[in-house]
Amino acid sequence: MQLQNESAHKWLYFFIGLAVLVNFSGLFVPLMDPDAGVYASISKNMVLRNDYINLWFQDADWLDKPHFPFWITALFFKLFGIHDWSYKLPGILFALMGSAYTYLFTKKYYNKTIALWATFILLTSTHFILSNNDVRAEPFLTGLIIASVYHFSNSFSKNISWHLVAACLFAACCVMTKGVFTLIPVGGAVMGELIIKNNWKQIFHWRWIIALVLVIIFISPELYSLWRQFDLHPEKTVFGKNNISGIRFFLWDSQFGRFMNTGPIKGKGDPTFFLHTLLWAFLPWSLILYAALFTKIKDGVKKRATEFNEWFTIAGSLLTLLVFSISKFQLPYYTNIIFPFLAILTAQFVWRSVQVNNRSFKIIQTIVTLLIVVLGMLLFGFYKPALTILSGILLLLSLLLMIGMFKNKNAFRPYLQSGLAVLIISLFLNLVFYPDLLKYQSGTEAAFYINKNYPTTSIAKLGIYTPAGEFYLHQPMNRPTIDAVNKREYSSGLLFVTDPELKLLEEGEASFEIIKEFDHFHVTMLKGKFLNAATRDQTLEKRFLIKLF
Repeated sequence: MQLQNESAHKWLYFFIGLAVLVNFSGLFVPLMDPDAGVYASISKNMVLRNDYINLWFQDADWLDKPHFPFWITALFFKLFGIHDWSYKLPGILFALMGSAYTYLFTKKYYNKTIALWATFILLTSTHFILSNNDVRAEPFLTGLIIASVYHFSNSFSKNISWHLVAACLFAACCVMTKGVFTLIPVGGAVMGELIIKNNWKQIFHWRWIIALVLVIIFISPELYSLWRQFDLHPEKTVFGKNNISGIRFFLWDSQFGRFMNTGPIKGKGDPTFFLHTLLWAFLPWSLILYAALFTKIKDGVKKRATEFNEWFTIAGSLLTLLVFSISKFQLPYYTNIIFPFLAILTAQFVWRSVQVNNRSFKIIQTIVTLLIVVLGMLLFGFYKPALTILSGILLLLSLLLMIGMFKNKNAFRPYLQSGLAVLIISLFLNLVFYPDLLKYQSGTEAAFYINKNYPTTSIAKLGIYTPAGEFYLHQPMNRPTIDAVNKREYSSGLLFVTDPELKLLEEGEASFEIIKEFDHFHVTMLKGKFLNAATRDQTLEKRFLIKLF
């Protein structure tokens, strides 16, 4: 079977291009609270204040994540204006950079067919696409980590080369995106490759001293910014305490504190969390991924490990999953940063399965494809979005594509179909489901209404946390206390309140009228009762925009 000729690749070229477009399909979907709204607001403040050293959120010093994503996003705001799409665009581009480096890495160690498959698998992984809609730090890391590993893998042949400098620059950007723990997949991949292949000469090479120095130099803007904002100002109150060192938080508390659950931000750990998270986050490839991991380890034990193409991918991914599983702070999107490694492992397994005509995994992928389509149809029927015409057009186009695929004799057909199924569902989510869902995010809906009808009126809120709403507002958000409003110490402009606070205002001395009522649901914490159109009203809270006199 000639798997590497261009005719065998034609479907992959087409669907990789389609997958790239689908990953842009969430570009104009409103931002979701809380994280995207927080990050966008911080970058917005950078531009409005013309201050790229201090991180500010809701008129207070903000110490949680490093600067790099905010610097990049602020640059895009300066170039294109402050919009939700210009917030998402750099994250998507970094994620797509990760797909390009996934191709380059895989082609170097395997072949062009596996490289194209690794790219397609990465671009069609469920949480990869979701993260390019709800952009946080992970799309940046997805691109930066594989880029760093690729350049490190090219740096072994020379003492110092541009590849080493590039690898260290990307590694430093990882650290300036989410802290020093982001070096675990990079270091695990590089050192795992060298240790498993008994390449001790490279392990103890003086090159790594240069690499460490380069990384420290490249992260110096971050260290300087934190020193200026926090270490020079021990009087500032952060996390309810004074004398907080930004540099210490960056190098220790934000990562090691979470890992050991001793920092200011705590979590609850489950050792199996990421194993079952990958079952849905890496769909439609998760079952093949587990088989690929098992096979790689088994073959490595049976055969000489030094004879294998590479161990970067499995060493980097397994070490990262192990450390994150031990940690007490776990969230589903943490796995995204190693998706390029997982995609490469999966692509290699798919290629080998097709070579030996393994019918079992073709059947498995066909079943997975059917389940994805059925679940998508159930979500459509259960939720009943308003954009039914657009949904029908999407389903019709998808059906035509699926029919064309079924007629194709390509040996990879079941795998292409499963990737296509995810793209179809992702289009439905980004173009129909999420735009309809976000009508229940009252903060953004209120912001749109205020910008249109009261563009110059002062606005305040009581007890409502809506970072995305504040990002969209054209004017600053004030934050009076309910006592100040009831005592008429704050008595002009608009006020955005919850139902309980409205009742307290009715019992107090405030004078107001209700302008508009909004339905509200925490859209990033979906529940079956909300998704069911028949019971949705039972889950909704009420929020009110009132005018004070």
